[in-house]
Amino acid sequence: MAALTLLPIIACVGFVFIVLGLLFLFYAVSIYNALIVLKNNLGKAWSNIDVLLKQRSDLIPNLVETVKGYMKHEQYTLEKITKLRSSIISYDSPGKIAKPSEAMSGLLKNLFMVSEKYPDLKANQNFLKLQEQLTAIENQIADRREFYNNSVLLYNTRIHSLPDSIVAMILGMKDNEYFKATTEEKELVKVDMSNESNKETVVK
Repeated sequence: MAALTLLPIIACVGFVFIVLGLLFLFYAVSIYNALIVLKNNLGKAWSNIDVLLKQRSDLIPNLVETVKGYMKHEQYTLEKITKLRSSIISYDSPGKIAKPSEAMSGLLKNLFMVSEKYPDLKANQNFLKLQEQLTAIENQIADRREFYNNSVLLYNTRIHSLPDSIVAMILGMKDNEYFKATTEEKELVKVDMSNESNKETVVK
């Protein structure tokens, strides 16, 4: 009789555990899906930047070829741009690409400013077209870099927050790299560009 009396209680307890187990499973699946969505969005955000980086790299040889005949005193800048292009192409992660990419952006900006001193170059339609295309690409990279870095921040924060971190650990999810140079790297770029300007001044 006692056993029969306990059966409903055992059944209720079992039912409660089953419901709790299903709720936990549902919650774990929802966390998994949310993390996968964030990861996929991050991949898409980087792909958008990568496309622009490739477009910029494809235009650089044409720019150097067009400019070198006019800007005799800017050869060091052109050589530096060519080397940075090679570095960007050889790297495969946002963190490594960030420093040469930002240096490239700075050199292109300086090059276009210096081009004002070369009327014949400014009259070259091919140069003007390249300048317009590269400036547009630089603006798009800046916009998409901000979006990508915000996505990285959201993703990295999520995988370190409980209970998401448990699911992230099981899935082997790790921090993603930001697409930006560190403060130290930015300072090195500034110093390098300053030295570059000094070299060109000496040549002149």
